[in-house]
Amino acid sequence: MKNPHSPVVFRRNTVISMVMLFTFLLSACGFQLRGNADLAFKKLYIQGSTLSISRDLKRSFKGNGVQVVDNAEDAELLLELMGESNQKRILSLSGGGLVREYELNYLVSFRMRDPANPIWGPVQTVSTRRDFSYDDKALLGKGDEEARLNADMRSDAIRELLRRLTAFKPAA
Repeated sequence: MKNPHSPVVFRRNTVISMVMLFTFLLSACGFQLRGNADLAFKKLYIQGSTLSISRDLKRSFKGNGVQVVDNAEDAELLLELMGESNQKRILSLSGGGLVREYELNYLVSFRMRDPANPIWGPVQTVSTRRDFSYDDKALLGKGDEEARLNADMRSDAIRELLRRLTAFKPAA
């Protein structure tokens, strides 16, 4: 039988206690996994421009139990994707005039309306922004980093658009 005061038993008990403490603290802070959006509609019609996020947006709707329909008459909400914009600007330069940092911006404009109402809601814009350092010596790596940041911004824009659509309440 092992001695309860041995260093091995003490270490194991300490590890178990630390894991339990960490689990308790994590649950006490209100952390929870990102769940489905609480959308008040089940059928959606998308019109307007085909954007780089269109396919992923439709996949997100499907994952949230919303069917994207082909006719506006069958929908509970009409969503018009008006446009998107990718912007890249120099954020800082080195003393020698070389670019050291860039700022990336991604914007999506949309509007929505209830099919029973002929008037569109105001145009809304979702904007995401990232900064990244740049070095000419790591051109390929920095190109990959920029592509990943742009993909992350598009994913963030989809999540923000879904959050905004949770505020929509269909007419009774």
